[in-house]
Amino acid sequence: MTTRRLMTVATATAFGLGLTAASLFGPPSVATAGHHEGADAHSHGHDHAAPLTASDVSEAQAHVIIDTAIARAAAIDTKMDIAVVDAGGNLKAFMRMDGAWLGSIDIAIKKAKTARFFDMPTGNIGGLSQPGGPLFGIEHSNGGLITFPGGVPLHNEAGEVIGAVGVSGSTVENDHDVAATAAAAI
Repeated sequence: MTTRRLMTVATATAFGLGLTAASLFGPPSVATAGHHEGADAHSHGHDHAAPLTASDVSEAQAHVIIDTAIARAAAIDTKMDIAVVDAGGNLKAFMRMDGAWLGSIDIAIKKAKTARFFDMPTGNIGGLSQPGGPLFGIEHSNGGLITFPGGVPLHNEAGEVIGAVGVSGSTVENDHDVAATAAAAI
């Protein structure tokens, strides 16, 4: 597709979304700079005065989560792969305990991402994704999700989700036990 054709398609799409070509291809002009101000901004129910903020799991918290998971896994005599993702679902920390299954590396990471993407324990999603359930087939979305226990969201003191932990390497009951224990450590 030529550059001119791409610009035409982008402009048509932008127009359909209520945007201007200037907002796509350059800085706002005087004519478009005030587009989102005044009554128009509030006609869609958006409050543009409130800044968007996000909390994120810190490096120090990620270390505590990993260390707590390792200690809990050792206490129940199992080897685990442990993944911590940030508020955006990006890998923040990972540890594969000596002897933990190689196949569980990907599972632990996907459990953490799944818990963060939907802000609930992966076991809860698994219950909803069974045949006939409202989320049946969801595990095929987002590049592959894991919908059995072992992924738990992480919350800050205000109750905001700041990331998630995913654990794999044993039974789903043990995986969830280790993940929940690790999540509670922060």
